[in-house]
Order: sequence, then structure tokens, then C-alpha cells
Amino acid sequence: MRLFVALPLPAAVRRELAFLQGGLPGARWVDEANLHVTLRFIGEVEGHEAEEIDIALAAVRWPAFDVTVAGVGCFETGKRPRVLWAGIDRNPALAGLRDKVESAVVRAGQEPERRKFKAHVTLARFKTGRNERVGPFVAGHTGFAAGTFRADRFTLFRSHLNHGGPHYEVLAEYPLGDGSFSGDDADEGL
Repeated sequence: MRLFVALPLPAAVRRELAFLQGGLPGARWVDEANLHVTLRFIGEVEGHEAEEIDIALAAVRWPAFDVTVAGVGCFETGKRPRVLWAGIDRNPALAGLRDKVESAVVRAGQEPERRKFKAHVTLARFKTGRNERVGPFVAGHTGFAAGTFRADRFTLFRSHLNHGGPHYEVLAEYPLGDGSFSGDDADEGL
């Protein structure tokens, strides 16, 4: 199974993001239903490993918090665009939840994530080389804002890859509490 952990987005935010999707040749747009904020990509695991991950994630305790989706950017390799994304405003609560999820996944026997966490929503991926239209597209959407939503849960997804693009299946949802958040909480362990 190919797994990842993410914050699901409400329909209204996904709809706003979908309005951005178009006008870039070579872009493979993410289906509106699949838009999310990845907390941890896990990758291929066996069934028993998925069960261990589920148990570890179910033990995560974290308060609910607000997330603001705003701005547009691009991850590049050299001058080649790889991923067009919508940004997430800096958020200590989100970073703290991501750290808790990472600890849980590692405790469940998975290798630590080596990439630095950059909260975003992937809008499109690019296969081919340079795309001269990406820079102007990003510049033209610097003031974009999809709004703020309440993150009240995070989700373990299974990704089914097929010719029409991936399909994401919810394996488990984990509620976030109503407790208060302080910046110091981000330093706590599980």
C-alpha cells in the first residue's frame, strides 16, 4: 500500500483552489477532490506496517487550529518547474502537528523524513523541461487567497495510482482536540 498523512481541505477551499487550475501548458492538474496538505508521505508499506502506523497516529493528541491557504509558488529543479503549489501561511500549530505525526510514523518503524517540511497544497505537476509561463503565472497570482479553515482532524490516505491519475482512499481519520495551543506545544514530544 502507498500511504500518506494529510489535512483534508473543506469543499469551499478546494473549489477556490480549482479556479487556479488552467492556462499552463504541460501542467498535470491535481483533481479537485484530491487537494490536501500533506503532513507526511510514507510510501509503500505492508499491511502489518499500515496497522502499526494507524495505532501510532491514533495516539497523537493535538488541538484543532486554523489554517490559511494563500499565495502561489513553484518547486523547481534547476530552472525546471516540478510542482505548482498554493501556500499555507506560517503556522506553529501546523508545524507542531506535523512534528507529532513524524514522531508517530517513525515510532511505527518507518524511516525519518529527510526533506524539510514546507506546508503547501499541490495544484499541478510538470513532466517536461522548462516552462516559460510558470513564472508569470505565479507572479500573476501573488495575492491569491483561498481562505481560512479549521483543521479539526488529520487523515491517513492510501493512494491508488492509475492511468487517469491517483485516487485517494481514506483509511483512518484522527480528530484534533479543542484544547488551546501555545507556541511551546510545538516542542513537546508525543
